[in-house]
Amino acid sequence: MNRRVATGLATKPNRLPAWAYLDGEFLPYAEARFGLLTHALHYGTGLFAGIRAYWNEDEGQLFVFRPDDHFRRFRDSARLLRMDLDESVEELTGAVIGLLRREGYEQDTYIRPLAFYGDESLGVRLHDLTPRVGIAALPTEFIDRKDGVHACFSSWTRVSDNSIPPRGKIAGSYVNSSLAKTDAVLAGFDEALMLNDAGHVCEGSVENLFIVRRGEILTPPITDDVLEGITRSTLMELAAQLGHKVVERSIDRTEVYLADEAFFCGTGVQLTSITRVDHRLIGGGVTGPITAKIRDLYFDVVRGRSARHRAWCSPVFEKARGGVDRSTAAASAKVG
Repeated sequence: MNRRVATGLATKPNRLPAWAYLDGEFLPYAEARFGLLTHALHYGTGLFAGIRAYWNEDEGQLFVFRPDDHFRRFRDSARLLRMDLDESVEELTGAVIGLLRREGYEQDTYIRPLAFYGDESLGVRLHDLTPRVGIAALPTEFIDRKDGVHACFSSWTRVSDNSIPPRGKIAGSYVNSSLAKTDAVLAGFDEALMLNDAGHVCEGSVENLFIVRRGEILTPPITDDVLEGITRSTLMELAAQLGHKVVERSIDRTEVYLADEAFFCGTGVQLTSITRVDHRLIGGGVTGPITAKIRDLYFDVVRGRSARHRAWCSPVFEKARGGVDRSTAAASAKVG
């Protein structure tokens, strides 16, 4: 049942981080430990974010992409779990900057902030509990299918806003994603597509979805049980700037089969084209021209190469590794 499958998807990191941020301070990663009775471990009463930092070789600088927007959603997710976090958006962004400086990464890096009820206490509830906040970062990739992924429609239905709100990254809800993902992978696919209770296509297991059909770019609305993705909103803005019409509306399953192009997006997968679904080719079975154009612009933007979008990129190092002075985000002065 637990056989290893070569999927080209999420990979185990080569090493663990050296540092962690926990409850307002930096400490060696090995010291960030929790007891077996930790509430979030038993009941999924936690939430997380995924943030990326991108290495710009020309500038010798590491850029964190849209950290403030990620942490605004992070705090919104906490509100759904009745958590009152002490850390502000600015302080959390500063914590990420400080952590990355300590790690000294000079490569693309994935950052995992986490808030959870850390009481060593049993009992299903969200009240009378104390939240903790931690952050770790390490170089890693989630999908390396550069030529596109082969997806299938899952037999599992996406959790709904009236069960576990998918607009927040609530830890417990990702069991739903895990069920869909593992069944897809063990059946020989790369990823799963999920329907909501109304039968509309909403997401991949952990990705937002876009399709291109008859010249329009379509994506499910946030009211169709999808995550309010930062990458999703980024790509919608970039696509419009490239002159493409983006429409948010419900999508039927067969519309995906008939799409000219399709792609997943998210902090983990970034932008990954879908070239087959349920053994059917999407368009010509290769990454389409609209997808490719948006993807190329996206990777210029996240690496700080687009002056128009530079404000989305927060530099980590006070001095670039080439010795050129670079100011950090204002928030970074608060922590680190």
